[in-house]
Amino acid sequence: MFYLLQLFLIVPSLMGTALITGILLLLVFIGLEWLRTDLSEKLSIMMIEKQHFETERLHLNETFRIVRSERHDFLKHVSALHFMLDHDQHSEAKMYLNDLVDGYEETNLSIKGERGSIAGILHQMYRDATKAGLSMVYDTDLPLSTMPMTDKKLVMLLGNLLSNSIDAAAEWQEETGEKGTITMQFSKRSGLYILKVVNPSLKIPGPVLDKLYQTHGITTKSGEHQGLGSAMIMEIVNEYGGYLDFIHKDQHFEVKLKFPAIH
Repeated sequence: MFYLLQLFLIVPSLMGTALITGILLLLVFIGLEWLRTDLSEKLSIMMIEKQHFETERLHLNETFRIVRSERHDFLKHVSALHFMLDHDQHSEAKMYLNDLVDGYEETNLSIKGERGSIAGILHQMYRDATKAGLSMVYDTDLPLSTMPMTDKKLVMLLGNLLSNSIDAAAEWQEETGEKGTITMQFSKRSGLYILKVVNPSLKIPGPVLDKLYQTHGITTKSGEHQGLGSAMIMEIVNEYGGYLDFIHKDQHFEVKLKFPAIH
């Protein structure tokens, strides 16, 4: 539609209209072009947000399904343990209980005290790390849901932070052959929420470090990554009056975020 309108504006100019009329048509043409560009950018942002919402919905549904499944099977596990203990099968019961605890630990780490959408993204990141052969550690003094931030922004923040860490740690693990561990810590100190993520990382070039979290298209990862996540993290930090700092030393990358505890 915009192209057709602009075409109709160009035709009179080519037919030799008066100077003033030509200038007015040119200004209208420029205005339409600016409007078209602006609407295109907004539409692009809406499409990205829609994709994020769809991913978040899938994560939440999967977490809910797993919790329901574990609750449904709980009494069956208790009955099995009861039978083993009644028949003095203590070693078998211990092995069975260890396997059971390992399975529940994955879900419990993600959902304790968290709102649904936050539990969903944490659970998905835990599973993604486990699938990549990595160890994911959540060390939180209080639920991340207590952060004075909308669920939408918090999901985007956590999703980008943790997915970046998983990608970097997976590359490091593949290169070194050692098992990678990602640690996320969350606490509240002196009126500040402090969120820290640490992961192993290959060497990052100085020019990349200088522009990291500042510019779109800058990434520490190889392949076809676009470097959008780091810039989005910084945008959220700025929006909520936070502070971001990062350190890369001895093949370890640490990013620390601080947000004022103001609702």
